Amino acid sequence: MRHLVFLAVLQLWAANVQVIDFDRLAVGKTPPGWTVAATHHGTPPRWEVQQDETAPTKPYVLAQVSTDLAADGFPLAILDGVAFRDGEVSVRMKPTAGADDQGGGLVWRYRDERNYYLVRAAGNTVSLIRVQNGQPAPIAAPARHEIPANAWSILKITARGSRFQVYVDHRRILEGQDAAFTGAGKVGLCTAAHSVMYFDDFRVTPR
Repeated sequence: MRHLVFLAVLQLWAANVQVIDFDRLAVGKTPPGWTVAATHHGTPPRWEVQQDETAPTKPYVLAQVSTDLAADGFPLAILDGVAFRDGEVSVRMKPTAGADDQGGGLVWRYRDERNYYLVRAAGNTVSLIRVQNGQPAPIAAPARHEIPANAWSILKITARGSRFQVYVDHRRILEGQDAAFTGAGKVGLCTAAHSVMYFDDFRVTPR
């Protein structure tokens, strides 16, 4: 009986996992079902499907390719149609270029372009950030962890109520607490200012 219960729970968990690998989409275009959001004034970000033979699941990735962006902005690509409060969100990401910074990350409990949580990994720093009324603020001291350029890393956030944990390549490196946004919201991807970043295998597991 315990074995049957375990299998039923495992099947339910697997059914809730949504995995997006971008491999059957049109190159050079923003994928359908995603909304591009700009958290700054000026040139909007450009999120496009690109080909990359190093992709974990070949041949395509989602990339933020514009370098003409405000230095203090967070270019966002938000997945429509998913309500997420608790669970896991992860992605494989590769920094490829950036004048001042090469960073990117995950967004969750997104309400609008002025209110959401994000985790950003750039260089040798990983940060948990709350953006509320357009103002970013850290919700934990940043962790020191190198994110190599031109190489793939796995970034994951787990959320349970007001508690968040961040993993890089399956190693927990950061955690924090915040209760500004307690309801469900959308999920997505972000970059740091004018970083050119590639993303693959975006996974969402609500619980």
